[in-house]
Formats: sequence, structure tokens, C-alpha cells
Amino acid sequence: MIEIAIYDMDRTITRTGTYTPFLIHAAARIAPWRLVMAPLVPLVMATYAAKLIDRRRLKEIVQRLLLGGAVPRARLAPATESFAALTVKANLHPGALRQIAEDKAAGRRLVLATASNRFYVEPIAAKLGFDDVIATGSAMGLDDIIRAKIDGENNYGPAKLRLIQAWCAEQGIDRSAVRVRFYSDHVSDAPVLEWADEPFAVNASKKLRHLAKRRGWPLLDWGL
Repeated sequence: MIEIAIYDMDRTITRTGTYTPFLIHAAARIAPWRLVMAPLVPLVMATYAAKLIDRRRLKEIVQRLLLGGAVPRARLAPATESFAALTVKANLHPGALRQIAEDKAAGRRLVLATASNRFYVEPIAAKLGFDDVIATGSAMGLDDIIRAKIDGENNYGPAKLRLIQAWCAEQGIDRSAVRVRFYSDHVSDAPVLEWADEPFAVNASKKLRHLAKRRGWPLLDWGL
């Protein structure tokens, strides 16, 4: 039986969210003048909270504000690497590192499944020893320019389960022949938690904590 360990990233492995911090980090390095746009970010988030835009559009607008509509991957690469280094150094739950090491030692295939954008998640995943990444894609042409537009689905909520299942199909993984454990902090990942053989509510939000207690899912605290 093949075993797979799938991890959410923001606030599961990391202490805080990473999307806006990454964009600010990158803007400071490749286009510092764009930081004058930073005060607009809370306004965009308020628009999302008011349900005037969806989460996908929120991310596209914030990326356009802080990085511009298009940025060459090569130009962005040093910022993604330095952000990954900072994340691993100062923004990880100690328990997450222990669990990743345990799953790796047990021979489980490590998969990072996150709504964050693949172009900055991959360096973080590589530093943590993950085998695969399932993340939100960005529109890129043959020119290898990252655009402020999501390619495919935003890897969040029910979409995360669809993208994990699509990844399994691409990898030739027969669901009945694998045992899957999944770690997440947020109730939006309930579809994947229900689908997994071993669901774990980690650093759980209030809603997820209540759901986990009803479902009998283990509650873990990786902040210790």
C-alpha cells in the first residue's frame, strides 16, 4: 500500500499567511515604488469580505497592485528564493517540521496542496523536502512571464479536492491502492479532510475545531 501525506501550507505549516507578505517582499526587491499601492490592499480585501468579488479576483487584483500585470519569472526568481528562505527560517510551526520529518522517514510521498501561487510555493516546498506541489497556477505564455491572472482553478475549498484528484489521475495513482493522510487548519478544506483516510485538524480554526469534534478527527497543535 502506497502512502501519501498531503499538507495544506498557510497557517498549517506556516505560522501566518504568505500571499500578501510574499507580494510585499517581492515588490520591495523588484519594484519598490509599487509599495505605495500597499494601502489599497485592505480596501480590496474589504471588497472581498463584502462579497463583491470572489477569492480568485481578490488574488489577481492584489498581485496586479504589488507586482504589476506581468513580470518575467527570471526577474522574480531571486525574490521567491529569498522569501522561501525567510519562511523556512522564521515562519514555520515547530510541530510541522517534526511531522514532515516523520512522514518522510515513514516513506510517505509528501505533497504540498495550497491555494497559494505555485511560482512562490515551489521554492518553499523544495526547502522542506516535499515531493510534489499542487497549487494555484498563474497564467504564463511561452515567454515565461508570470501574469496577474490565475490559470485554472484557485486551489481553495472544493476546488482543492478536484485538483488533488486530477493530480492523482495524472500520476496514475489509483485511489483504492493508496492510503492518504491530510493536514489542514481551515474548514474550507473539509472536502479533502472527508476524502482522506487519515484527516488531521492542525492549529484548527474555530469552525474546523467544531467540525473535527463532530467527525472524530484528531486535533493537533503544531505551534508547540
